[in-house]
Amino acid sequence: MTLPVACFSAEDFRDETNVSHETLDRLKIFAALLERWQAKMNLVGPGSMDEMWRRHFFDSAQLLPLVRAAHPDSENLLWLDLGSGAGFPGLVLAILGAGEVHLVESNGRKCAFLRQVIRETGAAAVVHNARSEDLPAMKPDVITSRALGDVEKILELGEKFLGAHTEIWLHKGQHIEKELTRATISWIMQVEKHPSRSDPSGTILCLKGIQRVENRP
Repeated sequence: MTLPVACFSAEDFRDETNVSHETLDRLKIFAALLERWQAKMNLVGPGSMDEMWRRHFFDSAQLLPLVRAAHPDSENLLWLDLGSGAGFPGLVLAILGAGEVHLVESNGRKCAFLRQVIRETGAAAVVHNARSEDLPAMKPDVITSRALGDVEKILELGEKFLGAHTEIWLHKGQHIEKELTRATISWIMQVEKHPSRSDPSGTILCLKGIQRVENRP
C-alpha cells in the first residue's frame, strides 16, 4: 500500500518500519545533519525537504524488507550503492543494519557529508570518493542506485561488480518500461517489479541473473 503524501513524520516512519527508538534517533541525527548541510549546498532537491521522511528516508528504507525476503538466510549482505549523493538509499540502509554498505560518490563535498553522518551515527558504511568506473572491483550481494541514471546506464556502470548472484535494486519512476526495453537490447536479465510504498507512480525494480548479450557476427 502506498503511503499518503502529506505530513509523513519521523514517527510515521517508525510506525511503518517498526525500527527501534535507538535506530530512529540515529536517523534523526542524519536528518538534522541533512537540514544543516542543505542550507550550504544542494544535497537533495530543495522542494523535497519538507517531505524528507517519506521521499528520502522511507523511500530508501522500503528496500530492506524486500531484499531480506529474497535472502532469508543472509543477515549480513555486502551492499554497493552507486552515486550515493546524500546517502539515499545506502546510508539509510546501513543505519537500519542492512550489513556492510559501500557508498560510491564522486563529489568530494557530498563525501564529507556522508562521512560526518557515519561518524555521528556509527553506521556500518564505507565512503569511496570516486567514480564507479575507477573503483576497484568487488563482488557485492546487492547493488543499489537511486538517481544515477536509467537502467542501461546502471548496468554499464555495475557490470564489473557483478558476481554470479549479485542483484541490482533500483528506484524507478513512470518511464520504467521504456528503460527496460532499451536495456534488453544489450542485456539478458530476470526482472521483478514491486510497487513503491512511498511514491504512487514509482516502482522498486530488482534485476538478477544479469548477463551482457554477446555480439553476434
